[in-house]
Amino acid sequence: MAGWSKGLVGLTVGLVTVAGCGRPQPNPPPSTAPPPSLPGFVVLSDVDPRILTDIRYAGPHNFVGRPVTGYPEPLCLLTTQAAEALRRVQDAALATGHTLKVYDCYRPQSAADEFVAWARRPDEEQMKAEFYPRVAKSDLFDQGYLGAPTAHSRGSTVDLTLVDLPARQQAGYLPGQPLVACTAAQPQRFGDNSVDMGTGFDCFDPLAHTDSTRVSPTARENRRLLHRLMTDGGFVGYDREWWHFRYRDEPWPDTYFDLPVARSSVG
Repeated sequence: MAGWSKGLVGLTVGLVTVAGCGRPQPNPPPSTAPPPSLPGFVVLSDVDPRILTDIRYAGPHNFVGRPVTGYPEPLCLLTTQAAEALRRVQDAALATGHTLKVYDCYRPQSAADEFVAWARRPDEEQMKAEFYPRVAKSDLFDQGYLGAPTAHSRGSTVDLTLVDLPARQQAGYLPGQPLVACTAAQPQRFGDNSVDMGTGFDCFDPLAHTDSTRVSPTARENRRLLHRLMTDGGFVGYDREWWHFRYRDEPWPDTYFDLPVARSSVG
């Protein structure tokens, strides 16, 4: 994590001072300085409320099976530049009869650190049957499905999909429900209201590679449409995850932030 983000996290106020004679002095009045915030970040729904959200790491339906550290609110936070670019992509998506739906946006460094710690605990595999049914947990980092630090912590990377309009109701996830492999055919896997992309979101499997030829023609076409919309809008894809895109002209290319995903973090 870059030094700037460490400085944010380590900021403290209201320290007690001691005079040179050794006599403790009264506590100073409470600081009126505003709390630290992510510089130039916004809540995506404030920029474009038309974009759907399904912030998976704020709840239990993800590959670790519980809400992730740093996600107290189910929000998409992005740098202003990335959010405005995504608004333009949404305009283009609507013209094709689709809406965007985001799964993850800014990700605190603490969340990335939690993923590293989780990967080192071989006994925690309660979600394997859905999210990595054919890949060993010990290989997730080596095969490029997980990484730390992650571009998400710089605030201009987004995980997303397309949803047909009008958007149908999405099934809710109940912890403990039977899991179905993310590689299964769309009618069998979790009832996400996304178009068929060949796999579910966060599917750690070669089928999720953007250019996989082993998914159906419909899924390949949907992936090509998402990729075209995003690249035309200034984003760069990731070859191992059809859902992952980074804004090309990100304003913080070398800084990894660690404030929580919360409205208070954007000031």
